[in-house]
Amino acid sequence: MIFSSDLRAKAFTLLAETRAKNLKIATAESCTGGLIAGLLTEIAGSSDVFERGFVTYSNDAKHDMLGVRQSLLERHGAVSEEVARAMAQGALEHSQATLSVAVTGIAGPGGGTDAKPVGLVHIAAARHDGAVTHRVFEFGDVGRTEIRLATVEAALEMLSALA
Repeated sequence: MIFSSDLRAKAFTLLAETRAKNLKIATAESCTGGLIAGLLTEIAGSSDVFERGFVTYSNDAKHDMLGVRQSLLERHGAVSEEVARAMAQGALEHSQATLSVAVTGIAGPGGGTDAKPVGLVHIAAARHDGAVTHRVFEFGDVGRTEIRLATVEAALEMLSALA
């Protein structure tokens, strides 16, 4: 089994909540590389809620697939609140979803700086009515897998709160 029973239970609950509200989910993932979409689709029956997932690991993919402006990427960097928000909005604009989540961060072990250390993750969730939330997480340099799984869990919680 790829995901823990705890994460699977959280995904099941999120899907049930969004199904009851007739919402559709899209994901825009950078540092998690599709793990959120993978977890949601691990749950049988998710196809009536999960609309699509974008894996936008590179800046070009963020721009091409989600419409994130190059100037935004250049000014703030991929790992930023501004880009996370733009990714979440872009996922809504480029899908039939009514709810989205976007994650961008530094999973390590390399790539961190003093300003943006390993374990820094920005998550944004957006709803079709214009509501957008953002949180920044500093998971620390606890290991690539641990950072990515902690990001998945936090993204589920943000989706649930916005649903």
